[in-house]
Amino acid sequence: MFCTQCGNNLDDKDRFCPQCGLATGVGGPPGERPRPRLTRDIQNKKIAGVCAGFAKYLDVDVVLVRVIWVAVAICTGGVGLLAYLAAWIIMPKETAGPAPAGEYAGEGAR
Repeated sequence: MFCTQCGNNLDDKDRFCPQCGLATGVGGPPGERPRPRLTRDIQNKKIAGVCAGFAKYLDVDVVLVRVIWVAVAICTGGVGLLAYLAAWIIMPKETAGPAPAGEYAGEGAR
């Protein structure tokens, strides 16, 4: 098997190309689910989606993440607020799939 990006020779069990890092499409161990990327969750956001993104990444309740973040912001003299702002800038937005066909139909007709 060869890498489609760089042409490097791959073993049948390689999940990534050792040369360029491209995923080969070979699955991991059975029952292992892929870990989600750390992104800002735009669907469940209150301010910027940072806490919702961390909750989805860590697979915990979003309310728990929000309470912990507020407690850290209050108890550390604003470090939590600076961390939130930094995460807002650094974390990419979640890429949503295409909108359903009828969702925006007739929006400009009024």
